[in-house]
Amino acid sequence: MTAPLPVRPPEPSANGGAGKAPEYRQPRPPLRVLAPLRETGKLFALGATVTRAVFRRPFQMREFIEQFWFIASVTILPAALVSIPFGAVIALQVGSLTQQLGAQSFTGGASVLAVIQQASPLIVALLIAGAGGSAICADLGSRKIREELDAMEVMGVSPVQRLVVPRVLATMFVAVLLNGLVSVVGTLGGYFFNVIMQHGTPGAYLSSFSALAQLPDLYISEVKALIFGFLAGIVAAYRGLNPRGGPKGVGDAVNQSVVITFMLLFFVNMVLTAVYLQIVPAKGS
Repeated sequence: MTAPLPVRPPEPSANGGAGKAPEYRQPRPPLRVLAPLRETGKLFALGATVTRAVFRRPFQMREFIEQFWFIASVTILPAALVSIPFGAVIALQVGSLTQQLGAQSFTGGASVLAVIQQASPLIVALLIAGAGGSAICADLGSRKIREELDAMEVMGVSPVQRLVVPRVLATMFVAVLLNGLVSVVGTLGGYFFNVIMQHGTPGAYLSSFSALAQLPDLYISEVKALIFGFLAGIVAAYRGLNPRGGPKGVGDAVNQSVVITFMLLFFVNMVLTAVYLQIVPAKGS
């Protein structure tokens, strides 16, 4: 018979006792109150990563052209159709107000400035977020749940540089170009309704515009469109890269991306408008 193996005595614990198992404390779950702050930080981190990746090689030109054409094709016609009634409503409302104040000669300038500075960038951004942004979010989300993005990272390919950067740049360029189209169509719609419906004169409409408008008004409109396109692309890409719950989570992420983009757009528009009115003085002041 073999001799029994010696039993090793239990080692003393750190508190001096022998044979007591060490205590392991479970980490505390993150507070739900801080969840929005964490999501906001991750969103800003993705925006900074995309900004840095724009200047890195190789640039995905083919992907950029394909996304540019897709976003433009789904937003050009709706933007033109929406801008006509939008410009008409502004022209009718401003015309009614100026008639009450006895300043009908300034109807054209006031309505055109409202279309160019406020309505045009918001229309473009809302359409890009609703049409192009939702498609970007759904595409990236489906790739994520199929683990294509994980496979790209294993192969050493950055999903941000390969997929996100071309899409964000496409939304920015389309927003800038569509802003010019919406401004022109909205101005023509306002001109038609002011001259035809409210019996205004074409000369007074154009002269009031030249008396009140200035070139920085067009600059701030294009800057707004550029920033709004960037925000729409970043939010759509972020929600697409972080879906929850499989295919149903992708649909929820699309809805969330559109809602979050709308909220950010109105807040950023308020900030940009306040800064612009403080920096650039009104014409003739």
